[in-house]
Amino acid sequence: MRALGSLRIGVAWLWVSVIVLLPIAAITTKAFDNGFSGFWEALTARNAVSTLLITVWVSLLVTLLNVVMGTVIAWVLVRDDFPGKGIVNALIDLPFALPTIVASIVLLSLYGPDSPIGLTLNATQPALIIALAFVTLPFVVRQVQPVLIELDREVEEAAASLGAPNRVIVATIVLPTLLPAILSGAGLAFTRAIGEFGSVVLVGGNIPGQTQVASQYIQQQLEVDNQVAASAVSVALLAIAFVLLAVMRVVGSRAAKREETDE
Repeated sequence: MRALGSLRIGVAWLWVSVIVLLPIAAITTKAFDNGFSGFWEALTARNAVSTLLITVWVSLLVTLLNVVMGTVIAWVLVRDDFPGKGIVNALIDLPFALPTIVASIVLLSLYGPDSPIGLTLNATQPALIIALAFVTLPFVVRQVQPVLIELDREVEEAAASLGAPNRVIVATIVLPTLLPAILSGAGLAFTRAIGEFGSVVLVGGNIPGQTQVASQYIQQQLEVDNQVAASAVSVALLAIAFVLLAVMRVVGSRAAKREETDE
C-alpha cells in the first residue's frame, strides 16, 4: 500500500510538473533572456503598464459585479422555485461549453455599429466588462450554490423565530458561511478575467491605452517577434494570479475555521 501511495504521489507530481511547472519555468526563463534589466524595461514600457492597469481594473470590476450577481443567482436557484428553473440552471454553464470567440461575435452583433437594440458599445471598456462578466459568472455561481444547498436552514428558522430580521440573519448566519465559497469563486473569476482573450478579441477593439487587455498585448508582441515583452507581461499576470489566489485561500481558510469555531 505504501508503494502504491508513493507511486500515486509520483504520478501526480510528474503530471503537474509537465502541465504546469515546466511551462511556467519556460516562460519565466524567456522573460529574463535579456537579464533583469531587459525584463524590467519590457514590463515598464508605457503600453505594457497601461494594458496591465486596464486588465486589472476591468477584471476587478467584473469580479465584484459577479460576486454580487453570482451570489444572488445561486440563492435564487437554490431557495426559489419558478418556471424554467432547470433551463436557467443549465444556461449558467453555457460559458464553459461555448467557444469564447462565439461570445465575442454575439456581443459584437448585439452592441456593434449595427446594434439591433440601438446600443453601440464595441471598442469601449463597458464592452470588455460585459464580455468578461459573461465568461466568469459560472465560477461564482457554481462555488456558492453547493454551499447554499448544504446550509442548515434550521439555524435561520430558529433565528427568525426569535425575532431576528432577515438582514441580520443574512449578515450573521448566511454570509459568514458563504464567505469561503464566495472568495473562491471571486479568485477563479478574477484569474480567468485577467487572462481572457477570445470573448474580448472582437468586441473590445484592442485600442492601446483604452481597451487593449493583456492577452491582446501579448499577442501583439508575439506578432512582431518581441518574445521578451510578451513573456514579461505573461509573468506579471502569473504573479498577480498567484498572489491573489494565495490571499483568497488564506482568507477563505481563516473564515472557514472561524465558522467551525463558532459552531
